[in-house]
Amino acid sequence: MYLFEYSELIKNLVISDLKVKYQSSVLGFAWSMLNPLLMMLVLYVVFSNVFRFEQEHFDLYLLIGIIAWRFLANGTMTAMTSIVGKPSLVTKIYIPREILTFSLTMSAFISSILEFAVLIPLLLILGASLSLTILLFPVIHILYFLIVYGISLALASLYVYFRDLNQIWDIVLQVGFYTAPIIYPLSLVPEKYLDYYMLSPITRLMMMYRDVLLYGTIPHMDDFMFVAGFGLAFLAFGSLMFRKLSPRFAEEV
Repeated sequence: MYLFEYSELIKNLVISDLKVKYQSSVLGFAWSMLNPLLMMLVLYVVFSNVFRFEQEHFDLYLLIGIIAWRFLANGTMTAMTSIVGKPSLVTKIYIPREILTFSLTMSAFISSILEFAVLIPLLLILGASLSLTILLFPVIHILYFLIVYGISLALASLYVYFRDLNQIWDIVLQVGFYTAPIIYPLSLVPEKYLDYYMLSPITRLMMMYRDVLLYGTIPHMDDFMFVAGFGLAFLAFGSLMFRKLSPRFAEEV
């Protein structure tokens, strides 16, 4: 499998992307936390004072949702350009092209883990209590990675041929942000639509993150199986599309 055969190259690509991401700005990694913190502050003021619904630890509820969503948004947007952004590795040497997409998705995965790591002390400072359920966080995040990587493979392969795809995907992400239970409680969803709402793996992931980090409860096994099934399905679909479109990558980039 290419992940093992080209592990050194993947490691170098991931490190290179992280260095470019954080060393090129004055505040470096701090921006990764300032962005969700400022967004949380704005949304907290608006939703807690204008809409006035009750949600325990609503500030942390928001922050967990925003940080979790950032992995999907940042991971797919950056990985989308993985093939086009490195034409020399596509045209001049032979490597499995999936490596380019995998490395950028892995870079976003590591950045997301660091953001969650900074979140842990904030949970304690703002009054939440951590429990052993936090040990399930790596399992949830790996399942999330399967979904993000699967979507990224499909987007990266399509972006080679359709360069305005990033604009379309940005709109999709904006719609997804407001339709997922990130900035409002799931209890606000009308009961007659709740079954349809739960068909989204992102909805279940948001619930699972909050269960293990904020509420100290173990998510239902059905949720784990549901998200894992979607993750494998997205990965299979993305890989299939990538392999089908990859033969002409060198001509198009």
